[in-house]
Amino acid sequence: MIKHITVSFLAVSIGCTLAYAKDVTPGFNNLIPESILTPDSVETSIGKLSFFDGMPDAETVTKVYDNLDTIRATEVFLDMVPAASMEGMRLGLASLGASASNQVMMFDQLLDSNPLFLTGNTDTVYSAVMFDLERDGPTVVEIPAGSGPSTVNDAYFRFVTDMGAPGPDRGKGGKYLIVPEAYEGEVPEGYFEARSPSNINLMVLRGFLVDGKTDAAVRSVKEGLKVYPLNQKDNPPTMEFISGSTVPFNTVHSNDFSFFEEINDVIQREPVDFLDPELRGQLSSIGIQKGQAFDPDERMTKILTDGVAIGNATARALLLRPRDESAYYYEGSQWFTAFLGGDYQWLIDNGDGGRNLDARTAFFYGYTLNTPAMVLKMVGAGSQYAVAATDEKGEYLDGSKTYRLNIPGNVPAKDFWSVVLYDPQTRSELQTEQPFPSKNNKRDQLEVSSDGSVDLYFGPTAPKGKEGNWVQTVPGKGWWGIFRLYGPLEPWFDKTWRPGNFELLDGDDNL
Repeated sequence: MIKHITVSFLAVSIGCTLAYAKDVTPGFNNLIPESILTPDSVETSIGKLSFFDGMPDAETVTKVYDNLDTIRATEVFLDMVPAASMEGMRLGLASLGASASNQVMMFDQLLDSNPLFLTGNTDTVYSAVMFDLERDGPTVVEIPAGSGPSTVNDAYFRFVTDMGAPGPDRGKGGKYLIVPEAYEGEVPEGYFEARSPSNINLMVLRGFLVDGKTDAAVRSVKEGLKVYPLNQKDNPPTMEFISGSTVPFNTVHSNDFSFFEEINDVIQREPVDFLDPELRGQLSSIGIQKGQAFDPDERMTKILTDGVAIGNATARALLLRPRDESAYYYEGSQWFTAFLGGDYQWLIDNGDGGRNLDARTAFFYGYTLNTPAMVLKMVGAGSQYAVAATDEKGEYLDGSKTYRLNIPGNVPAKDFWSVVLYDPQTRSELQTEQPFPSKNNKRDQLEVSSDGSVDLYFGPTAPKGKEGNWVQTVPGKGWWGIFRLYGPLEPWFDKTWRPGNFELLDGDDNL
């Protein structure tokens, strides 16, 4: 009996040992989950990666570090478009002589297609001022009563404050004091205080046409706007107004290696905590850090050049071909919003989903200014925008072809509506023989159909008899358009009214 038990125990032991040995991963004492192991070679989108027992060989090490640096260069481009765009604006205004806080660049005869200015409109009087809190300290902005929507943004195009109708003065005018975020000094009584994380700040005022003319808006700004350092309040410098209308100048950031040089200039100028540690880490990983020289070697210069090219292509796809279906206003329509997500900070679900990085990049690659007012539903006030870069079949709009756009009657715009065309290269107004590549229902004498609708035409030549409703395009070039409503009404918001698509015309029989 004892012998039988011993033999049985031995058999069980041997069986367990054999089973145990069968489940051991070679080279280990135990079974190792395959999911944590790296094979000797892996085929990837950057080529074959080779390993000795999980240790990358020399070729793989070089390949993955080059890829990591390319990823970081691309991410820096996409993340830093807002800062580069503001730097482009600063440089552009300075080229006209508008660099001090008392120097105002004004489109006193509206924004025509000569300046390179991201998707500005042809319908309002823009006035722009740059001020530097490091140079000047706390800065006063006096806004006249009746000012149109006005906004201050910091050097990363973050919202600082609104002024005028959407601001705390509610259109009654008043004095604003813009101070550094860490400012500990006293704020005199009677000022609306706003704090900015950056030294450089941009203020843009918008004035509306009266009877189709700029005179009233220009006069209001010239007589009532004052910007000066607080320490000069008893003797502020005389305001200077510089016209930017009809003048060729550039406010658009670079899309090549010099993009990183523009960003480096921003980083060296601004306080170190102007950006959060996450963004600063991305920048330092490619050699941009405050207080350090930006001097990439030949290898890194090549990688940065590649990264900016990938980033530029990505930004253009985000801007002109949004893949998020929620961007589109209507099912089966090519019109999409410029403000994906409806949050001026681009937060997803009030921040539960983090920040929509793609939406932020798309916005600042194509547009200028950031304010909560741009996403608020304000029936009868403010403005709303719809963007299209493709025709009803989803093909890019081609300057060699002719298109029709139907604007149905009873447009839900208390003030006026307009359509403006833009160049896909510069994201600025399309340059043609027409100084204003746009139509405005109050400024232009448009032919209206019996049902109250308006057909607009876009092409290299005007369809016969449709000259008044025609906007010129350029053969061999693309274009895209923005439909704007000023004083939007409820039918826009509830979508019971909607514009047509751009319809490709094959011949005169379609007119």
